Amino acid sequence: MSYAIPASTPDAGETPDLPMRSKIALLWSYARPHRSMLFLGVFLGLLGTGAELATPMVTKSVLDGLAVSASLRGPVTVLAVLLVAGTVVGLIQAIMLGTLAERIILATRTGMIRHLLGARIPELASRPSGEMVARVTSDTLLIREATTSSIVNGVNGVVGLVGALVLMAVLDLPLLVATVVVIVIVGVAAALLMPSLAKAQQEAQAEVGSMGGRLEGILRALRTVKASRAEERETQRISDFARRSSLKGIRAVKIEAVAWTITGGGINLAIMLVLGFGAWRVSTGALEVSALIAFLLYTFQLMMPVMLLTMSMTAIQSGLAAAARIAEINGMGLEADDVTSRPLDARTGADATETLVLDDVRFRYAPDAEPALDGVSVTIPRHGHTAIVGPSGAGKTTIFSLLLKFHRPEHGEIRLDGRPLDEWTLGDLRGRIAYVEQDTPLVPGTVAENLTYASPDAADDDLWRALAVVRMDERVRALPAGLQTEITGATLSGGERQRLALARALVADPELLLLDEVTAQLDGRTEAAVAEGIRRQAERGAVVTIAHRLSTVMDADQIVVLDGGRVRAVGTHDELLRTDDLYRELVAALRIATEEAGDQPLERAGA
Repeated sequence: MSYAIPASTPDAGETPDLPMRSKIALLWSYARPHRSMLFLGVFLGLLGTGAELATPMVTKSVLDGLAVSASLRGPVTVLAVLLVAGTVVGLIQAIMLGTLAERIILATRTGMIRHLLGARIPELASRPSGEMVARVTSDTLLIREATTSSIVNGVNGVVGLVGALVLMAVLDLPLLVATVVVIVIVGVAAALLMPSLAKAQQEAQAEVGSMGGRLEGILRALRTVKASRAEERETQRISDFARRSSLKGIRAVKIEAVAWTITGGGINLAIMLVLGFGAWRVSTGALEVSALIAFLLYTFQLMMPVMLLTMSMTAIQSGLAAAARIAEINGMGLEADDVTSRPLDARTGADATETLVLDDVRFRYAPDAEPALDGVSVTIPRHGHTAIVGPSGAGKTTIFSLLLKFHRPEHGEIRLDGRPLDEWTLGDLRGRIAYVEQDTPLVPGTVAENLTYASPDAADDDLWRALAVVRMDERVRALPAGLQTEITGATLSGGERQRLALARALVADPELLLLDEVTAQLDGRTEAAVAEGIRRQAERGAVVTIAHRLSTVMDADQIVVLDGGRVRAVGTHDELLRTDDLYRELVAALRIATEEAGDQPLERAGA
C-alpha cells in the first residue's frame, strides 16, 4: 500500500521562484570572493583555446609547404610547441579549478552552517532538520560546478566559437555562412530547453530535501517505528519522495540528453555541409584543398566550444536552482542583539531579593492565534526553588522560551536582576542561565564534551562532582574511555541521558537554572539524589522547574499554577492543596494521596 504525498502540496519550506537576474546574482555572489583565481583560470583557458585555434592554420601551412616542397621544420616545431603548451596549461587549469571549487564549497557550507545555527528558533520550527542537512550537503555540490568550471568553460567556449568562426571567415566566407546557419538553429533549440531543465532539477532537489527531512525524523524515532510495525509504511512514505525525485531527475536527464543530441547532431550536420559544399567549391577552383582541410579542422573544433557551452548552460541551470534553495536558508532571520549590555559588575538591581520578574507578559505564536501567555506576572526569588505546574498547553515551556529570548513578548516586561530583558545581549543573558530541555538532547561527542558544552574551561574535578550529584559518576567510570567515551544512541539509556544533561547544567553553576521536568525518567533512588542536587543549587541561585511529579512539587519553595496562559495561583504545596481546586485535581488525577510524599508522576503536562 502506497502512502503517496501529493507533489503539489505546498509546504513551509517551498523554494520561491526567483527572477533569473536574482538567481544569477546569487550564483555570482559565491564566486565573487575568489574572482582573482577564477579570472586566472579563465586566462589559462584562453591560452589553451588560442593554442587550439592556431593549430589548423599551422596545419594549412604544412600542407601548403608540401605542395611547393618547402621546409617543414618551422611549422612542425610550432605544432609540437602548441601541443605541449596546451597540455601543460590544461593540467594547471584543472588543478586550479578543482582547488577553487573546493574552496567555494567550503565557504558556502560554513556560511550556511553559521546561518542555520544563528537563525531564530521560530524560523527553524516549521522546517525538517533533514531537509536543511540536504541543502548543506547536496545543493552546495551543484554550486561548485556552476561557479567554477561552467564559468571558465563558458568563456572558453565563447572565445573558441568566435575565434573559430573568425578564422573560418578568413579561409572561406561562403562556407562560414552555411555553417553559422546550422549553429544558430542548434543554439536556439538548445537554449529553449534550459528553463525546463532548471525547473526539473530544482524540483528534484526539493524532493531530495523532503526525503532527508522525513528520514531524519524517522531514524530518531526508530524504536517507536519498529514497535508500531510501521517499517513498511515509512519505507513507502520515504520512497514516495525518492520516486518523485527520480521522476524529476529522469525528466532533467531527458531534457539534457535532447540538448546534447541537438548539439551533436547540429555539428555533424555542419561537417557534412562543409564536406559537400567545400568539395564543390574546390572543384570549381574557388577554394584550395589545404584551406578546405583547415576549414574542416575548425568545424571539428567547433564541437568542443559548443559542448563546453552546453555543459556550462546545464551546470549553471543546476547551480541556479541550488542557489535559490541556499538563498532561502541564508534569508532566514538571525538572532541579533539590539542592545549592548553594560559590564556585569555594574548591573543594576544586583542586590534585589528577586532575580527574575515577569510583569503582565502576553505572548502568542501567531498574530491570529490565542495567547499562549495572557497577562502572566511571576516573581522568582534570587535563591530557592520555584516549580511551575499546570495542564497541557498552560504555557509552561513558553515561559522558558521567553526567558532565553527564543521568543519576545508582545506585551509586558521581563526583568533579570532588575534590568529589562531587552537590555541584555543574548550572550550575557544566556551566560547566566542554564537550561535542561525535557527531551534532554545530547550533542554528538564525548561525555566530557557534553558536560563542558556551556563551560568549555571546566576542570575534570568539576565534571566528576556534577556527575556524582546526579549519581552518574560510577556509570561514566565504567565506560570504555571514561569521560572521553563517544556518546551514541546505544551508549546511555533515557534516564542516563537525562542525568547527564542535568550534570551539564550543574557544571555551568548558573545564576538561574531552568529545568523542564528532568526527573521524568528517573527511579526513586536516583530522583532523590537529583532532588538533593537541585536543593543545593537552589541555595546558590534560583532554580525553576516545570514539574510533573509530586516529589518535585513538594520540595519547591513556591509553586506557580498556570491554566490557559494565566497564573491561577502561587503558593506552597500545602497552601495550594487547601486553596486551589485545579492543583488538587492535578494531584488527585493519578490517585496520589495529598498527604503522601510519593514519587508518582503528575499529569504529563506539556508546554
